[in-house]
Amino acid sequence: MRKGVDGVQQWQDGEWMVRSIFGGSATKAYRCPGCMQEIRPGVAHVVAWPADERGDLTDRRHWHTGCWKARDRRAPGVERSRNAPHYG
Repeated sequence: MRKGVDGVQQWQDGEWMVRSIFGGSATKAYRCPGCMQEIRPGVAHVVAWPADERGDLTDRRHWHTGCWKARDRRAPGVERSRNAPHYG
């Protein structure tokens, strides 16, 4: 895995430390909290965790890059898979 942090990003829910993971460095599968779909090994993605002092390693989450960029467009706290029915 690449070391270091790409930077701090400001979102509606606070500041986040964000690191890009290149496809060649992605060796494990993770569940994206944005779409609840699997991020497969070999797929480039981002890892994000709260920038405040309260965040620790257990707060890190692996996101599809597109899901991370779209997170402010989702309702807070709503996690929906791509196959979930859309109401409203």
